[in-house]
Amino acid sequence: MPSVVGAPLASYLLSGCALACLVSGSGVGLSSRSPYSLKERHHVPRNWARVGRAPADHEIELQIGLRQGRFDELERHLIEVSSPSHPRYGQHLSADEVRSLIEPEDESVALVVEWLAENGISENALTFSSSRDWISVTLQISQIETLLSTEYHSFREESDDGDAFALRASEWSLPQHLHDHVDCIQPTSSFFGASTGSREKWSSQDSVEYLSSTKRSADAENAENLSSRAQSVQQACNASDVTPTCLRTLYGTIDYQIQAPEKNSMSLTNYLGQFNNKSDTSLFLSEYRPDIPLDEWNFTDVSVAGGLNPQGPADAYQLKHGKGKEGNLDIQAMLGIAWPTPLTIYSTLGTPPPFKPTEFAPNNTNEPYLVWLQYMLSLPDSELPKVISTSYGDIEHTLPPSYARRVCNSFAQLGARGVSLIFGSGDSGVGRDGMCHTNHNDGTPETPEFLVSFPDACPYVTSVGATMNMNPEEVAVLDRKKFVSGGGFSHYFPRPKWQEGTVQAYIESLGEEHRGMYNPDGAAYPDVSAQGYEYAVVWNGTKRLMSGTSASAPTFAAIIALVNDALLAEGKPALGFLNPWIWEAGRSGKGFMDVTKGSNKGCNGTGFPTRTGWDAASGWGTPWFPALKELALGTRFRSSKAWYIL
Repeated sequence: MPSVVGAPLASYLLSGCALACLVSGSGVGLSSRSPYSLKERHHVPRNWARVGRAPADHEIELQIGLRQGRFDELERHLIEVSSPSHPRYGQHLSADEVRSLIEPEDESVALVVEWLAENGISENALTFSSSRDWISVTLQISQIETLLSTEYHSFREESDDGDAFALRASEWSLPQHLHDHVDCIQPTSSFFGASTGSREKWSSQDSVEYLSSTKRSADAENAENLSSRAQSVQQACNASDVTPTCLRTLYGTIDYQIQAPEKNSMSLTNYLGQFNNKSDTSLFLSEYRPDIPLDEWNFTDVSVAGGLNPQGPADAYQLKHGKGKEGNLDIQAMLGIAWPTPLTIYSTLGTPPPFKPTEFAPNNTNEPYLVWLQYMLSLPDSELPKVISTSYGDIEHTLPPSYARRVCNSFAQLGARGVSLIFGSGDSGVGRDGMCHTNHNDGTPETPEFLVSFPDACPYVTSVGATMNMNPEEVAVLDRKKFVSGGGFSHYFPRPKWQEGTVQAYIESLGEEHRGMYNPDGAAYPDVSAQGYEYAVVWNGTKRLMSGTSASAPTFAAIIALVNDALLAEGKPALGFLNPWIWEAGRSGKGFMDVTKGSNKGCNGTGFPTRTGWDAASGWGTPWFPALKELALGTRFRSSKAWYIL
């Protein structure tokens, strides 16, 4: 029988599946019900170059996304339980309730399993997701090419981190009778690269400082000896060397005493071989949080599909490619603010079978992002973290709309179960100069267009932009590292109801500025911002200064973890999906400090400017923890029903 998380599949399988036969040599898969026709075509992004045909015997774990049953109903539940003025606020759904809404129709499962069996793929080779909406099966390229009537090629991407390779097919087909039962199949046409967003300051050797476990900086002495209430931002902060004491003072958490760590949880994710070094983090905490006993901090390390979080000295490859910098930035930012909240780290590498590099496929070509989501959705409610920070993303048009929607829908499922998902808004402003172009699938010529970050543009995650300086904070820009905080409007996702009115007003304020370069009807991001400039980080025993929205995301996530602590201490549920709450707070003028200086420049232009209130450069601004805590503990934004609740 196939491997299944959840109930047995016997009731879904057709007796006709036993009629499995050999795959034909014609290059077109078998289907007894209907002929093949094109299901999806997605143009190859400009920065990916085709190298050659994919090796026929190379294995890929194919992920088949079946049409979900009642996602519209799940979305309604999500908005209701996430809106403070709704009677159901905080009544998050259970795993079983979410699965009952997401499960595909019996017919969809049966027809797809029948089609696979007709093409010689045994039921025993199939693995189903916990909601049965994804089928995974490991196949050779030659088998997949026949099954999907397509051709795979090896593609190379030139990036700042060196060349990346992927085996992809820019178009693929299905039997016509399956088109309404299958949403997407990957890896096929998605070039989503899960690029990390941090930018390190390497301008001079002076930016590297060697630390010892006994050395204490002035920042550490301030943390111990000065009255925290008397510390001003000017005393606590250096805008070119941002530390936990600065962040805790700037955002009002420094006097908060954590009350319910045994009930709370927070987490971060690792991809691309990143890791979180305990020795470096101990040095960091000794330097910047000397009040934390070194034998009392730790984290829970979870390997997802073979992901590793090595703790030995970095090897030559890791040092050359800076592996561990991003991971250290994440863990040090979160622990520096929210310790002793328990921290779980999910490291995702890939999926079985063990990856075998070849000349045309030197890198793992599976989809670790999707693998991580399926792992999280399979967890029981008691094991789900309440806040997850992720510092990885890519350009929206690198993946086809069908796949983007399915990933976004998975985030909605986690949100409905009470998880806050935090992402950095991207580090290229509205797009790198020279890279701002469309990626239409209709054959029309490319036209200039601002780039969009994914998954930030997904309405079901909270997108965090980056700021710099303190009095006042402004949109973060670091020209020498080509870092500008990202923001804009999705081409794939329509504007959600909680953004209506506010976003229209901002667009109207732009007038003709940038008209035609963005989608005025798309979901807008970022939602909020936080410091993301020149963070003090310890890596390989040395202090580094790092910038990016991958600094602002874990900072904001840690602050939300503290808000959850206050709620849980009073027996109330954690915040869960944040965006309706954030946007109501923003409209009320509470909880956030407005950022009105700067813009997210790019595409050889000025980008989106800041405005009073929400804007596409800084969102609603930066968090003020005392006000957010007060709002979360019971302050209602209005006595009547929220206007966007049906």
